[in-house]
Amino acid sequence: MAKGIAYPEQRDIRAIIILLATQGMIRLGEIPDPLTGQSALDAEGAVFFADLLEELKRKTAGRLSPQEASFLDDVLGNLRQVLARKTEAAHG
Repeated sequence: MAKGIAYPEQRDIRAIIILLATQGMIRLGEIPDPLTGQSALDAEGAVFFADLLEELKRKTAGRLSPQEASFLDDVLGNLRQVLARKTEAAHG
């Protein structure tokens, strides 16, 4: 495959954030699993990836540029919102 098609050109913190958030969204059923093509809710798996993003935020506090920190906050907030909505719908 040509460079940039399968993997992002930039290999920075944003790529790591996107990788983890994408896995979380797959677990939330927002993105079909690329292996099965199916969408299914795996709340425990989604929490795992949200927690990894939270740990990344904790470990990089004060070391990211303002844009990177804002990006991480936005992505993590979005993942947590979808997680809350999906788990509420599943239990409600």
